[in-house]
Amino acid sequence: MRVVLIGANGQLGHDLQQKLEAWDIIPLTHVDLEIRDFEAVDHLLDVNKPDYVINTAAYHRVDDCEDDPLPAFEVNAYAVRNLAQVCAKYGIALVHLSTDYVFDGRKTSPYTESDLPNPLNVYGVSKLAGEYFVQNYCPEHIIVRTSGLYGVAGASGKGGNFIETMLRLAREEKPISVVADQTLSPTFTSDLAESIRELMQIEARGLFNVTNSGQTSWFEFAQAIFELADFTPELSRTTTEAFGAKASRPAYSVMAHDRLLKEGLEGLRPWNLALSDYLRQKGHL
Repeated sequence: MRVVLIGANGQLGHDLQQKLEAWDIIPLTHVDLEIRDFEAVDHLLDVNKPDYVINTAAYHRVDDCEDDPLPAFEVNAYAVRNLAQVCAKYGIALVHLSTDYVFDGRKTSPYTESDLPNPLNVYGVSKLAGEYFVQNYCPEHIIVRTSGLYGVAGASGKGGNFIETMLRLAREEKPISVVADQTLSPTFTSDLAESIRELMQIEARGLFNVTNSGQTSWFEFAQAIFELADFTPELSRTTTEAFGAKASRPAYSVMAHDRLLKEGLEGLRPWNLALSDYLRQKGHL
């Protein structure tokens, strides 16, 4: 199986390279391919003729998107259209990563793949537009919605991840305030990568919610991090409103895994077990 992996230097891209090492992987970063350039995408896929393209690239500076939407739509929508059109042209299956931010958070039970999206911020709108381009232009596709990603490689565009930020603040003995009114399922990219591999192996198609199981708030997630890593910082709750982020976030974005189960695949392990594994791999335990 030949796979072009876009965003190979990100935390999910890093783990996908490990999980797919038995396949013929062509790892690409932004230096290797500008996905906003249709001709460049067309040439690369024509030359390499992969069975799959996995797109993990995204513009995810959520608050910056509110002031300047153009970069988000260029990368998260227009570039995805390029990939979808070229993959369809050459009969290539496209795996595209999306987000829980396509939902408005007004539900109180997990979102299913059939629930109607209603994003609250520019980033979410741009990612939903990307989903629609994939669905409309590329019949052979897998769209994976996930949330709260963290991985051993760190997020290349964010300089780390939530866990490493919390631990750094704890070491600096600074007071830490974390929002307690956003509930989600934080997801370990190693687990996500394994699930993506399984979906590709069975040639699944369509839209899938893929997160670690269970749910927690960002505040409770921080509590779990400190308890496992044996830190006792000055930690306090805050609200989304008091935190004052420019972009609105869904208050509840937990997702059900109905499609995974229908395909005969197991859901991902609970988020707290994945967190423990991550901390061990990073040498924090």
